[in-house]
Amino acid sequence: MQLLKSALLLVLMGLSCWAKDVIPIPQEVSLLGNLRTQQVLISWSGGEVTSFDLLILRTELNDTVFYETVTTTPDKASGRHDFKWTSVEPLECTSLSVKVRSRIGQLTSDWSSMQIHQGNDSPTNELMQVYPQDKIVLPGTNTTFCCIIAEGKSFGSFHFVSETLNVTRLSRRAYAATVYSPKPSPSFGFNAFCKGTTQAEITGAVLFVGYPPLMTNFVCETHDVISAVCHWTEARDSHLLGKRQTRYSINGRNCSVVCLEQNQRQCSVPVWEDKWKLLGRNSLGEYSLTDTAGVRTRVVPLPPEEVSTGATARKANVTWGWKHNHYSSLALVCQVELTSSDDKTKRTFSGVGLRSAVLLDLYPYEEYSVKVRCGAQQNFWRWGNWSKTISFQTECDVPSTPDVWISMANDTTGQIIWKPYKQRQSHGPIVGYEVTLWSPDNGTRRIHNVSPEMFTLPLSLSSIIVSNNSRLIASVVAKNPAGLSPPATIELPLHFTSLDSEKVDFQEGAFPLSWQSDANTSCGFVVEWNEALCVLDCAVEWIKVEDDIRNVSIKSDAFEPGVKYSFSLYHCPSEAPELLKQWQGYMRELTPSSSVLLSTKQQDLDVVITWSDIPASHKRGFLRGYNVYLNNGSQLTPLASLSHNENSYTVKGLPLGSYKFTVKAFTSAGEDSGGTASITVEPYGDWLILEILATLGVTALVLFFVALICYKKRKWVKSAFYPDIPEPKLPNHWSTPQGTLDVKPSPHSMVHIVEKPEWDSGKEALVVIPEEDEDDEGIRDEPVDTDEPTSLRYYNQVVDERPIRPRYPDSSASSASSLDSGRTDVTYTGIQTSGSSLVFQPDPQSFSDQPHVALSSPESQVCSSSGYRPQNNWHLDSPEEADERRSLAPSLGSPTSIASTQFLLPDGSTEESAQEKHQSTAATWLTSLLSSTKP
Repeated sequence: MQLLKSALLLVLMGLSCWAKDVIPIPQEVSLLGNLRTQQVLISWSGGEVTSFDLLILRTELNDTVFYETVTTTPDKASGRHDFKWTSVEPLECTSLSVKVRSRIGQLTSDWSSMQIHQGNDSPTNELMQVYPQDKIVLPGTNTTFCCIIAEGKSFGSFHFVSETLNVTRLSRRAYAATVYSPKPSPSFGFNAFCKGTTQAEITGAVLFVGYPPLMTNFVCETHDVISAVCHWTEARDSHLLGKRQTRYSINGRNCSVVCLEQNQRQCSVPVWEDKWKLLGRNSLGEYSLTDTAGVRTRVVPLPPEEVSTGATARKANVTWGWKHNHYSSLALVCQVELTSSDDKTKRTFSGVGLRSAVLLDLYPYEEYSVKVRCGAQQNFWRWGNWSKTISFQTECDVPSTPDVWISMANDTTGQIIWKPYKQRQSHGPIVGYEVTLWSPDNGTRRIHNVSPEMFTLPLSLSSIIVSNNSRLIASVVAKNPAGLSPPATIELPLHFTSLDSEKVDFQEGAFPLSWQSDANTSCGFVVEWNEALCVLDCAVEWIKVEDDIRNVSIKSDAFEPGVKYSFSLYHCPSEAPELLKQWQGYMRELTPSSSVLLSTKQQDLDVVITWSDIPASHKRGFLRGYNVYLNNGSQLTPLASLSHNENSYTVKGLPLGSYKFTVKAFTSAGEDSGGTASITVEPYGDWLILEILATLGVTALVLFFVALICYKKRKWVKSAFYPDIPEPKLPNHWSTPQGTLDVKPSPHSMVHIVEKPEWDSGKEALVVIPEEDEDDEGIRDEPVDTDEPTSLRYYNQVVDERPIRPRYPDSSASSASSLDSGRTDVTYTGIQTSGSSLVFQPDPQSFSDQPHVALSSPESQVCSSSGYRPQNNWHLDSPEEADERRSLAPSLGSPTSIASTQFLLPDGSTEESAQEKHQSTAATWLTSLLSSTKP
């Protein structure tokens, strides 16, 4: 086994030695670099071998750049092999080492000797450099730049425009970076620059990005039937200028290109050729176009020279000349462009060697300008260029007939008006107008000269003396340097008329008016319009309409929004105009410019709001009505919407308080800002006074009827409400004098006490008061006769429930005395109500042991100045209080017993007492009323 291996090794070694002797080593290797294309041409001698291994290294760092097997065939003449290698980096960036070896299958020769392509990064070149310089590439191309720093310096950064690039180190001093340029560069290109570690260490290069040539519309033509002028259009901008711009040639001859408008280019060739080739070339490529034509089919005459004119009032003669004499035998067609202030027309003329043209139907005293161009009449190719423009003016002529109208404000005043001449109507400068008023019936005539700035003549028929119903005609003529215009006449109407106006809406920029009239009319119509609010010397406009027209749209630049215009249709303007119809309308309605003036007043609890109409000049539209609002400050509450004919509104039933009201007038454009008024609703004083007076009247009427009824029924009222108090009736026919009735008591006893144990304590009793005690008590009595025994007085008191203690030693004897033999002194006093007595309830048990005195006291009539007053209330005084005060009850109104202080005519009940107290007021005035009826 070992022997086999050794034998195999010997065989291989033998084959290797044979191969080296048989496969030739490439010889005479040479390198040729193209810096613009960044290509290296490698050439060597290698015999008949066709496969070679090619190795390219960066010399300084020994980095492999290219290593491939290439196939080449030897050149038959030289027997050398060639290979072009394109470098990504510019060849200036660093040195490259190249060597080659031959290959036959898997067998190769030895490497050739190393060849070096020297770069600019050698130590002998100490400057800082950037490559490539001023390179031109297509959009979307990757371009690699390299930066070679100065010897002994350090690399800083690499930039393209404003972008910092990543770099690759190529050698000790060289660094490379790749940029992408997607769009064409401006005319100055894109900047690529390298920086060192200091600001002074900077250098760079420029990259231009553009396109190869691209042309279209290549045409050649002749102006003189000898030479040629070729035109084409650059279909695409190459974005390359200066020495990098596109170069053109025609039929192999370089062109001096003339740039025309936009992208048009032109090149002249001294001799006409039937076939033409245009070639465009720049650094990025080339493009070509061809054209074929005969010289007679491409004739384009040069612009005419020495153009001149001669003009009269209505025509002009234009003449010109030619640069080339052979045009005189060439059939030509020429255009004359005539331009005026508001018009431009082209007029065509033809002929052999054409040199002039006559322009007819011009306007007098008009400024014109002309220019001329021509073309070949036969085999017309295109028009030549225009000549220079010249101007001229036609002469004056008499003015055209004025457009006259008459506008009457009333039966006696008006104005004759005429329109100013337009430029093509005056035919010269107007120097004045002549207005004649004349009557064909009596031959009277008045002539007025008017300055050229005036277009109206005021008219007052009252100052013109004419007979009744005679015709009056106005005639107007204009004057200019050429003479007088034909007269324009109009007959003045005998009477001023006015009709009800219809509303017309502004539509599509005009007021559409239509009417109906007699179909047989032949004298036409006039439509007149002016501002509707104008009264005297109005600015009037009008148009004349043919007799077969029944509608017209009135347009004017003078129409303004918010202004009312009046339109009038007249019949037969050449005769006395007859008014047929009138309209009024707005170009555009606006909201009123002013608000209504409000006033408010109160009627009862209603508020009446009134306002005046808005002035016509401030309405600015057809007033449709008024909106009434309650103004709460921040909010308007609608109350009513009224028509434009109403000027007041009543708000009914408002509570007391302050209110603010706003009224807004509105048109189709909306509401105005509104007028506001405030009012405070107060109590209605007149109504309150009427209510009070009515109440007082009703009360007085009721009282009157009550008094009348009471007067009629006074006896019944007296008996029902005010009965007479019965007089006391005593035995033996006592008289009833007013005063004190003295009764002589018995000398033995004053009062006979009758013992009745069963006596009811709830009844009244008499209390015995001795006369000698009265003086001691200090009771003031009226004076009595001293000869008579002491009188007994009766007091209205309640009997004490306690037993009466006798105050005399002989009280028992006195108790046994009889009243039959004694005399009693009775005093009548006015009945009054006790106001100070204390009320108490007697004890029936203690009161039952007291003696009872039976006494019958007749009622007596009491006369006083105040009349009879019924008992109201009465009060009880205790005996202790009587003893302490040593006085009688203060209110006495009825006879009293000696032994009692109780009224003999007590109140019936507590309820009756309350009722009497309630009726005391009525009783007071009834007392006065009935006192006069007492018998």
